[in-house]
Amino acid sequence: MIDHGQFVVPATTRSRLMLEVASELVGEKDWAQRQVTISLRPQGPGNWPLTLFASDDPEVIDEVVSGKVQVAIMNPVDPLTLAYRGTGPFNKPLPLRVVTVIPSEDQIAFAVSERTGATSLEEIRERRVPLRVSLRKQPGHSTHFYIKHILNAAGFSLDDIKSWGGEIRYDAAIPQASERLGAIERGEIDAVFDEAINRWVYKALDHGIRPLSLGGPLLARLEEIGFRRGVIPKVDYPKLPADVVSLDFSGWAVFTHANAPDDFITAFCRALEARKDRIPWQGEGPLPLERMCRNTPDTPLVIPLHPAAERFWRDCGYLP
Repeated sequence: MIDHGQFVVPATTRSRLMLEVASELVGEKDWAQRQVTISLRPQGPGNWPLTLFASDDPEVIDEVVSGKVQVAIMNPVDPLTLAYRGTGPFNKPLPLRVVTVIPSEDQIAFAVSERTGATSLEEIRERRVPLRVSLRKQPGHSTHFYIKHILNAAGFSLDDIKSWGGEIRYDAAIPQASERLGAIERGEIDAVFDEAINRWVYKALDHGIRPLSLGGPLLARLEEIGFRRGVIPKVDYPKLPADVVSLDFSGWAVFTHANAPDDFITAFCRALEARKDRIPWQGEGPLPLERMCRNTPDTPLVIPLHPAAERFWRDCGYLP
């Protein structure tokens, strides 16, 4: 008779079981819980010295600076510029560095119905247009970071819109979902402030809702604190009367503290390189690490690479 009690499941098996199950769950189409926090420590009791967080919320910046999180992912990259410079909501420069940037090219759009007659954010303020606006319901989504600071630079707020008789809707669905597009079609909303524009702006234009262009002193103020301009081109959206200037919303930054130990960042990069074939990438795979450490439109490097990451990617031949 075999005494099954004599066998011990190795720690690596236990840990990998949980990691593989989590990986499978977040890949399932109907699985809602997709944000991931992973904490690692030596076997036994004690603190968790390493935490990795796959977020999309700029608040994770503070967690990296405080040491609560060692490596985080955030979309888009530009809030890191403000944090690094100590501008906007950050009252001092913060010690942050990039490890790599997952490719994603996007802009944020302030799309407003033609029936309002508004052609700019400044005009909305001046005329006190009572817009019915659709926003993301997720409180920490990066769009809210952008909307707050852009409207502030334009001289008004969401509360002002409500005070003018408007309405602010927080919709659970993403912009291209039938719930939000249906509200546009039925005339229930006058404006959509959101990103992922290639998924919804085409249909919004079909119903007379067009992105407003940013310019003049407003755009200058936003660029001064670290936001980057983006363009919604007429060539891609033929129903636009002209190119629309907006703010860039590109890149998923994988970032860390400037003082993160070199050996840990090197180990992180080595693990990413070893597993790149197993990380889904637009159905094409593998993850294109060879361009995720270069400054390109869809992988903007807005702050410096961590020195250990830069050395590792150079040794891989990805950097000159």
